Amino acid sequence: MKYWLFKTEPDVFSIDDLIREKLSYWEGVRNYQARNYLRDEVKLGDLVLFYHSRLDPPGIVGIAEVAKEASPDPYQFDPNHKYFDPKLKGTEPRWFGVHLKPHTKFKELIPLDTLRNTKGLEKMVVTQKGSRLSIQPVTKKEFDIVVKMASK
Repeated sequence: MKYWLFKTEPDVFSIDDLIREKLSYWEGVRNYQARNYLRDEVKLGDLVLFYHSRLDPPGIVGIAEVAKEASPDPYQFDPNHKYFDPKLKGTEPRWFGVHLKPHTKFKELIPLDTLRNTKGLEKMVVTQKGSRLSIQPVTKKEFDIVVKMASK
């Protein structure tokens, strides 16, 4: 099992949306590094720290679980959709997504500043200055620290 952090803007898709939908396709990733993680490394049963960005403060709000591994993002082929990719040639997919299901909603958001100031999270990708990647690997140790923080 691997652990991840997925960033989302809560006004676009929040943890509450995931809970309401029960199963959701994580579409719209248009960064090659994040795409490679989704396509090649994110696997069934992996756990995902659900991170709300563009909040004041931004932070981790819960956990999701990968319910289905990567499949081509259907919106890349739809010229009427905001995630359409006009640079595609033919039907060969460039972009992928996974299905997530809710696991745990934290009682309170764990703010980014708290993550940055927590022993053991110094190397966590999200705590690094300039970290903008929407799909990030997380170590088991980092994941366990965050879960422990959420249970306090």
